[in-house]
Amino acid sequence: MKKKLLIIPVLLLSVQLLAQQRPHYTQYILNNYILNPALSGIENYTDIKISTRDQWVGLNGAPKTSYFSIQGPIGKNDYRTSSTSFQVPGQNPRGKYYWENYTAAEPHHGIGLTLVNDRTGSFNRITANATYAYHLGLSPTTNLSAGFSAGITNISLDKSKHDFSGNGDPYDPATGASLSGEINKIRPDLGVGVWLYSKSYFIGLSAQQIIPQKLAFADDAAFLTKGRLLPHVFLTAGYRILLGEDINAIPSVMLKYVNGSSKNSFQPEMNLKVQYQDLLWLGGSYRYQDGYAGMAGINVGNTFNVGYAYDFTTTALNTVSRGTHEIIVGFTIGNKYSEKCPRCW
Repeated sequence: MKKKLLIIPVLLLSVQLLAQQRPHYTQYILNNYILNPALSGIENYTDIKISTRDQWVGLNGAPKTSYFSIQGPIGKNDYRTSSTSFQVPGQNPRGKYYWENYTAAEPHHGIGLTLVNDRTGSFNRITANATYAYHLGLSPTTNLSAGFSAGITNISLDKSKHDFSGNGDPYDPATGASLSGEINKIRPDLGVGVWLYSKSYFIGLSAQQIIPQKLAFADDAAFLTKGRLLPHVFLTAGYRILLGEDINAIPSVMLKYVNGSSKNSFQPEMNLKVQYQDLLWLGGSYRYQDGYAGMAGINVGNTFNVGYAYDFTTTALNTVSRGTHEIIVGFTIGNKYSEKCPRCW
C-alpha cells in the first residue's frame, strides 16, 4: 500500500509540469497586460492592478494566484482616450464623440513590472518580470506596439506536505531522499508580444515562458518523463460595439496554446463585457471544456476601479469545489482626466 501511495506524487509532478503551467485569468479583458508585455504604456497614466484568484474553493491544494502589475508610458504627451481609458468629466468617452474623434497615439515607449505568485498543492511559483514596449501609429486611427518581458521564476516544492505514509516520513522518489524542507529551482523567464489596436478593435499575440527548460527536483535516471517548462502562447482579439450613446459591448476571444496541456493543446475562451458610460460593467465568459463565469465591476472616479468574477466549472471538480473567485483592484496615477475641465485634443 505504501508503494502505491508513493506513486501518487510522481504522477502529480508529471501532470503539473507537462500541462498548463501558467494560471488562468478570467478577467483578462481588464488587464491584458498581464498576458502581453506589448501593452506596457498603452494608457495615458500609470496603471496599477492587484489581483487574487482562489480556484476551486473547498478543494484542498487547489490553485491560488495573486499578482501585482504596474505599467505606464514614457514620452506620451497626448491627452486622448484609449480603448480602456476612464471617463472624461462632462463627456461619455464611449459615445459618438469618442468614435468620431479617435486618432492614433504619437510614437512612445512604455515600461512596467509584473509579480505573480501561483500556488498549487505543494508547488509554488513566483515570477518577477520587467517589461518594455514601443508604440507607433500605422495610420490615423490604428496603432501597433511590440514588447518583451524579462525576469526570473522561482519554483519551489514543499516536501513537508508529501507525507503519504502516516508515520511522518515525506519520502518521495520524485524529489529525492531528503526527508523535509523546501526545494527551490530558479529559472530565467522571457516573454514577447505584439498588440494591434484602434478605436474599435484589438488583436494581440504573445508568448510567455518562451525558453524551454528542464525542471526536475531529483536526478534520477529511472524517470522516463522529465519535468519541463513549456512555452505558452496567447492569441487575443476583441471588438467594441456601440449599442447606444451610453452603452457599449466588447466581445472578445482568447486562444491559448500549450503543447500537451490537452488533447489538441488548444483551449479557446470567449468573453463578453457590457459597460455603461465606462462606469459600470457586467459580463460573462466560457472556457472550453472547463466552465462558465460571470463578472461585474465599477469605476470609482478616475483613480480607482474594482472587478469581480465567479467561475463555475462543468468538469467533475464541481462535485468537490464551490467555484472560483477572482478579484481585481486597479489604481490610476497621473490620470489627466481627473481635472474638472476636460482637455481638448
